[in-house]
Amino acid sequence: MEFQKSQCFFLLLLSLLSISQALKFNVGGRKGWIPNPSESYNNWAERNRFQINDTLVFKYKKGSDSVLEVKKEDYEKCSKANPIKKFDNGDTEFKFDRSGPFYFISGKDGNCEKGQKLTIVVLSPRTPSSPPSPPPSPPSSPPSSPPFSPPSSPPFSPPSSPPFSPPSSPPSSPPSSPPSSPPKTSPSQSPHPSPPTVSPPSPSPSPSPSPPPPEQAPAPPASNSTAPAPSPKNSGFSMAPSNVLVYSVTIVIGAAFLRY
Repeated sequence: MEFQKSQCFFLLLLSLLSISQALKFNVGGRKGWIPNPSESYNNWAERNRFQINDTLVFKYKKGSDSVLEVKKEDYEKCSKANPIKKFDNGDTEFKFDRSGPFYFISGKDGNCEKGQKLTIVVLSPRTPSSPPSPPPSPPSSPPSSPPFSPPSSPPFSPPSSPPFSPPSSPPSSPPSSPPSSPPKTSPSQSPHPSPPTVSPPSPSPSPSPSPPPPEQAPAPPASNSTAPAPSPKNSGFSMAPSNVLVYSVTIVIGAAFLRY
């Protein structure tokens, strides 16, 4: 806005200066506007510079001559039929109100053909080239663009393997107390023991002495004092020698009772 105001003020000042410096030019010098001039009016015009608001002064004898402003075609043909303006007061002043060419001829018959004509070219006003407008000031703070962050990839974690646990050993069956073995009879003892003193062990209802198969009955526990507990890794059926002896003695005693 301030720049436009200063430019307008400068143009106004320039126009005032041009008005104050406007000049007046006497056409033909001292001799004035006459036919058959000693110097062509166009040569005289070429030696001068004309600007807007300058004034031409035509001096001639009133009533015997005149000044006509015409078009270029009428100027070349010395035609007085369609003048733009006509002056015949003897002391004509013509002020330039625009730039460009102006054409003048005499209004008296035959005088135009005798060289009483003039072409004036008014220069265009020299306006100083306006300086280029300053570029718009950049914004105080450019819009901050969010920093580019690459997509975060989740950290790679190897698949967690389940902790290795050794195969659990099968629960050991609680050791059951072995059946009480009857007292051994010596060979010298009488084969007729008294019934009240000898209590037979609680034998199995079945007289069969064979042990149950391994897949149906658990292995008979060994005595704490004679054999260690069977290893969990051994899945077969085993019998300690002391158990064999106990079973043998039991069978013998049972057979003895059966005889009675």
